[in-house]
Amino acid sequence: MARTGPLHWVGVFFLLAAAVCLLIATISAPIINDIGILKVTLTNSSDIRHSSIQFGTFGYCVLDAAPGNTDNDYCTGKHIGYAPSYEIAQADNTDFSRVGSDSADALTRAMILHPVACGIAFLAFLFSCGAGVIGSLVGALVAAIAWIVTLVVMAIDFSWAGIIRNHVNGDGSGSTARYGVAMWLVLAAMISLFLGMFIVLFTCFSARRAKKREQRYSKEQQYPQGQTARVGRRKRFGLF
Repeated sequence: MARTGPLHWVGVFFLLAAAVCLLIATISAPIINDIGILKVTLTNSSDIRHSSIQFGTFGYCVLDAAPGNTDNDYCTGKHIGYAPSYEIAQADNTDFSRVGSDSADALTRAMILHPVACGIAFLAFLFSCGAGVIGSLVGALVAAIAWIVTLVVMAIDFSWAGIIRNHVNGDGSGSTARYGVAMWLVLAAMISLFLGMFIVLFTCFSARRAKKREQRYSKEQQYPQGQTARVGRRKRFGLF
């Protein structure tokens, strides 16, 4: 069986890094309070600092919820899909357009693809750990699927978060919104998956090519220079 070179393991590392990035993005708020896809800093303030909202994959957290003199955080339960536009409208006391509100709220239901992309990326890593050509080929194909799913996830995240971000930064309330850590982790995962897929696939074909060269060289060494293997002719009727 053909073996891949050290470069193969660089591709494997990229696949593992992508899976880890997607995992962290999946367990963003409300599981990990301080990690979110979108962070909105509100104009109201607690005794410590301005309150903020971290919108994550399965809900959101209000950090330093005012009033209070300690780190008072409030997080929703974990569920598929929620209404970020409603929370922003209540927090900033501003009106949200019906089209923007419905679009953002509907897109949050598609964030179930975060753990799906994470699982596929991890499978690509496991398959690619087999250093043979078959393992590399299967790992590259699974990584391609993970890359496509992650690309869709990133497009969805930028879409709904962009709607909320543009509204907050333009409603005149004084609140500000910016993309959070989880958003950039999804972007990093997408890039890592592409690099890992390309490297693993490249090492697959390079290992196969190297195996063919070795076989050709081995055949040449079996016969002296200038001689070729004799192929006996089949005798017919015992005369030839």
